[in-house]
Amino acid sequence: MRPYNEKVSIYHGMASTIALNFSNNFFPIFAITILGATNYQVGLISSLPPLIALLMTIPAAILLNRAEAQKKLVAMSVLLARLMFLLIVIVVYLPSPTLQAWAFLGTIAFISVPNTVATIGWQTLISGMVSESRRGQFFSDRNRLLTMVGLVSTLLIGILMKDASENVTAYQILFAIAFGFGLLEVLFLLKHEEDVVPVENKLVKKKSMDWSIFKHANYVWFLAAALFFNFAWQMAWGLFNIYNVRVAGATIFWISMFSVGSLLMQFLTFPLWKKWADKKSNMLVFIWAAVGMATTPFLTVLSTNLYYLTFIQTISGFFLSGTVLILFNLLLEQSPEQSRTYCITTYNVLLAFVAFIAPQIGIWLLDHLSMEIAMDISSVLRLLSAGGFLFVYLRSKKV
Repeated sequence: MRPYNEKVSIYHGMASTIALNFSNNFFPIFAITILGATNYQVGLISSLPPLIALLMTIPAAILLNRAEAQKKLVAMSVLLARLMFLLIVIVVYLPSPTLQAWAFLGTIAFISVPNTVATIGWQTLISGMVSESRRGQFFSDRNRLLTMVGLVSTLLIGILMKDASENVTAYQILFAIAFGFGLLEVLFLLKHEEDVVPVENKLVKKKSMDWSIFKHANYVWFLAAALFFNFAWQMAWGLFNIYNVRVAGATIFWISMFSVGSLLMQFLTFPLWKKWADKKSNMLVFIWAAVGMATTPFLTVLSTNLYYLTFIQTISGFFLSGTVLILFNLLLEQSPEQSRTYCITTYNVLLAFVAFIAPQIGIWLLDHLSMEIAMDISSVLRLLSAGGFLFVYLRSKKV
């Protein structure tokens, strides 16, 4: 990867991190406290984006494969997604709370259309710019820096909006600032130096799907383990939002503190996970990250004390840093280079289906059982997913 591209990629990541921290982190509490969203609607905040991504991933991949310059398409997709923040700013002016909540959810769903193009495009673009030997170090350094940017921006929000959890104007300012950083995100994307490949030289990429990827056993087993892990992981996302705001009574300040604790721990431990992954292997180290992730839902519901919950979120950041760093590296590592775009596309399609179903099942368990049982089930499944990666690791040793 050219040094210039590395620098620009980090600047892009910083703008993207701030844009998302000023928006996505506060969508659930905005929906609950301002729009009066139901548990089902709160679950849809997590489920709708992957449903749209599921429908859009293959068309997005075809579009990207046929584009001579992917960065322009990715940048325009990001611009369209960030423009939707302005719609969220004005959604509170609709005549009824019910209409406001559903309009908000509709906007969240629509954002996923350009986001899908942007996500796949960025993954493909960056994988072509970073050599395999450089990948671990670059993503470790990049993730660490972006985590610190996220930490500072989230801490700032928590301090400035400490008593503004039910202030509509405060949320509107947040989302407007997110839009502004989204424009910077687009600018830095366009500054990447991309090797343009003429369309006529990309005949292989014009296929909508390359089914031969399923002949690669290592990729298939990784895919199965990763999808099960993501199901167990994402099943609790809606539950955390509801527990923190409705059960524990967390305000914007405390939601920010949860994120700050997690981000600080991630910043401190990214180098450790990279060191362990280089010494052992990505797969083996990820197993331990998955085991650690299994403890979070169980520990969360033991208390509603906000200081305790901040501590648990901070501890969870240790394992989350390993998950964030290693899972994407595993995807690139297990994907055959000649068909990597199709492997990434397939992963994202199936992941979108899992991400749509998982939070809905979590909400269903909450409604039919209890918060504690739903969280405990998530913990058990996360632990089983670690066993799935252990099976894949042991199998690879025998081959």
